[in-house]
Amino acid sequence: MNDVIIVGGGLAGLFNAILLNRAGLKVTLIEKKTYPMHRVCGEYISNEVIPFLSKLDIDLEQLNVARINRVEVTAASGTKFTQKLDLGGFGLSRYTFDNFLYHKAKIEGVNFMTGTRVEDIRFVTDHFEVPTPTEVLTAPLVIGSFGKRSNLDQKLKRPFFYKRSPYLAVKFHVRMDFPTDLIQLNNYKDGYCGVSKTDGDRYCMCYMAHRDDLRKYGSLQNLEENIIRKNPYLNDIFTNAEFLLDKPEVINEISFEKKAPVDNHIFMSGDTAGMIAPLCGNGMTMAIHSAKILSEKIISHYKPGNFTASNRANLEADYTQSWNQQFAQRLWVGRQLQRLFGNNNTTALTLHLLNGLPPVSRYLISKTHGKPFA
Repeated sequence: MNDVIIVGGGLAGLFNAILLNRAGLKVTLIEKKTYPMHRVCGEYISNEVIPFLSKLDIDLEQLNVARINRVEVTAASGTKFTQKLDLGGFGLSRYTFDNFLYHKAKIEGVNFMTGTRVEDIRFVTDHFEVPTPTEVLTAPLVIGSFGKRSNLDQKLKRPFFYKRSPYLAVKFHVRMDFPTDLIQLNNYKDGYCGVSKTDGDRYCMCYMAHRDDLRKYGSLQNLEENIIRKNPYLNDIFTNAEFLLDKPEVINEISFEKKAPVDNHIFMSGDTAGMIAPLCGNGMTMAIHSAKILSEKIISHYKPGNFTASNRANLEADYTQSWNQQFAQRLWVGRQLQRLFGNNNTTALTLHLLNGLPPVSRYLISKTHGKPFA
């Protein structure tokens, strides 16, 4: 009998698995793909996670991360804003990091079912039933960490799923001549593209665009030619970079709508609980921190063999309150900032204003990040 079933093996799922397993709970993690894998992600992590990673004996030097301490925001007009990052961060590909955490968790005793699709999650009286193509698993607790948007969201009738989103995201890995200590956020009509160094000799380039522009131009290549490369900084990258993936990673209907941290008694973690605007560049950090918060709450409230409805209600309320305290304002700020970008004229004006008001820019950056945690 499992204590916890985790559906989805991204950062939130993997960190929850490691922490709960170390606390002595029986954990099964189900992931529809197999490791290692690429995921659509900006692949930048704020240094606020370093004390926590150190506590888990995760050596960033071993992972060959890129240290990042500057941010640059550009407009299609060529206007540019540059700011030192007070806290800073590092670049690390999901291909490397997720695979590292998978092997770490597996060695420590987490049970994995990879290449396995979850067909539904059902709460029955006092436990969950999680059907897969080969068996039905049961557990008192289920953690949902199945990403930004999933068929499971539709199965669970989560409200955000029915509010259609016009955004798609595309990720490349490239090799190029570019500063290793810089994260660059390049704006254009209806979207923006983040560029930064990851581990090894790779750079991550991840862009967001509007589906109407893709429909208008018919293909990603034409969309890039007619919209994205209108930003001169991006045009230079597309012209000179060596593209390393056989094909880009693509996801559709990225939603920034509010989501519930607990839904159908399932504890949501990472992007499944709420996604910050990619412009803020801090989704990986939030996924890691949300896993820490959730696992601590579960360890505090859950006792194997003696978990009552009252215990469950208290756990759900405690986690929801803690999640909102830590992330609700950050997500709201991200949504407001996103409105300032994606329009060429508005973006250029915003960057001019930020160049003249350094304290304001530092304040806005701080509001999309947290403080170091262990």
